[in-house]
Amino acid sequence: MNRSFALLAALALLSGCQTFTSSEPDGVPPVEEASAVAEVPKPEVYASFSQETLLALLTAELAGQRNRFDIAIGNYVQQAQATQDAGVAERGFRIAEYLGAEQAALDTSLIWAKNAPDNLDAQRAAAIQLARAGRYDESMTYMEQALQRKGSTHFDFLALSALETDPDTRAGLLQSFDRLQSKYPDNGQLLFGKALLLQQDDRPQEALELLEAQSANQDEIPPLLLHARLLQSLERGEEALPLLEKGISLHPDDKRLRLTYARLLVEQDRLDDAKGEFASLLQQFPQDDDLRFSLALVCLEAEAWHEAIVYLEELIERDSHVDAAHYNLARAYEALGENDSALIEYALVGPGNDFLPAQARQAQLLLDSKRGAEAAQRLSEARTAQPDYAIQLYLIESEALASHSQHEQAWQVVQQALEQFPDDLNLLYTRAMLAEKRDDLDLLEQDLRFILEREPDNSMALNALGYTLADRTTRYDEAKELIEQALQLNPQDPAILDSLGWVNYRLGNLDEAERLLRQALARFPDHEVAAHLGEVLWARGKQREARKVWANALKQQPDSTLLRSTLLRLTGSETF
Repeated sequence: MNRSFALLAALALLSGCQTFTSSEPDGVPPVEEASAVAEVPKPEVYASFSQETLLALLTAELAGQRNRFDIAIGNYVQQAQATQDAGVAERGFRIAEYLGAEQAALDTSLIWAKNAPDNLDAQRAAAIQLARAGRYDESMTYMEQALQRKGSTHFDFLALSALETDPDTRAGLLQSFDRLQSKYPDNGQLLFGKALLLQQDDRPQEALELLEAQSANQDEIPPLLLHARLLQSLERGEEALPLLEKGISLHPDDKRLRLTYARLLVEQDRLDDAKGEFASLLQQFPQDDDLRFSLALVCLEAEAWHEAIVYLEELIERDSHVDAAHYNLARAYEALGENDSALIEYALVGPGNDFLPAQARQAQLLLDSKRGAEAAQRLSEARTAQPDYAIQLYLIESEALASHSQHEQAWQVVQQALEQFPDDLNLLYTRAMLAEKRDDLDLLEQDLRFILEREPDNSMALNALGYTLADRTTRYDEAKELIEQALQLNPQDPAILDSLGWVNYRLGNLDEAERLLRQALARFPDHEVAAHLGEVLWARGKQREARKVWANALKQQPDSTLLRSTLLRLTGSETF
């Protein structure tokens, strides 16, 4: 072997092994820059490697420098298996982990752990890779080896890795935790991992009792955060506040604790306190735009509109959360009555989560201002600019027009949309609802039947057709069958309960009608449900209670034409 070639190979291998130490921060590429050459090693370090091995490792390093990671990882895995050398295996593991090559990471971690039995990093790496592969019993064996050497473990990761597994696997892993806990009853990391596993298994009370019973590591940050989350999940969020306050006093600079505390203050409706906490966090971390956005949202929730505007404008200046900032700026301007400014901001929202809500609010504002032509023009331009949103934009325009009782214009928009997208089920459903307004029940049934041919389990279409047949025809038995199918699919939907109550009323089943309509109104205090319940009560001779139901509904929706027409039909007057 050429002497200079052997030296080059040794240099490459040494620099490679040094690149991936366990203290290396995440995200650092697993290759060494060509200029970063280590000191010349002693030749005897590599005396046990064959020329073939050295050549393979050198090729791997050069391949890595040229972004040919497939060659790099392939050679390292092969040589780790061939040499059973801990250093080569570790290097291969670090590269595989960086690349997300799961099988290679597992293979090399096991070789590393086997040949470095006293290395805690090696034992932990093997345990974690086994857990990722679903081999939990083997993983626990390596975790126990780390415990025996008094090292820190990753039982929390082991528990979290079981999140997507089946219940039997989680149950087996929990048994493994129990066995280890019997050997190491005071190990805080083990108890914390078991509590995490119980939380995932939807056993929050047991997880909470486990955390509260242990004396070890109660003041450490991860158990504190888990403790707080468990209390929140059990609707005991007020108890989590002093717990987090204690944690913050012990760890005043920990961002996770303070952020959890701030969010819990929002959940407890202590908005002023939450604003102060978020403001303090932002002062501590002024470059964190997620915090800045959270603070803006808390200000909006607290109706501190001008404060919110300041933070939202800062986000736009910093080119962060730009679309969400424009959308929420518009909300703030709307609340302040500055609708022209709101329209400007809504128009600036680009494609993404806030785009369609912005278009909907923009259309509503323009129609409220009697600027329907401008609303139509803006939505047309939006469809041209963003064709992927065309169907949703047609629906927004149609629904906005219908909400302003402009049913003929809404109909024309849907017809235009269906010329372009003739089989879209959402457009057909919208046309069916508008057809009912036009007394075209044949078209309504045609469109809803078309939807049900393609989606037999569409509870919304089943309910709409059933309700219309009950309300506008005498096909009551057919209507009841359709509505009952919808209820089987969605038994908690108050709209379906309302329809079922109404068809029972039409069939003369007044007891059942009243029972169902009371349920519906309790779940959804809507003017239409109130009109129906009041009518059933009236028919049963409970006129005083019927008037009370209608009066309460009119307080919530005084412009309800359905309520007033029901009153006029049954009492002879639209008012009390």
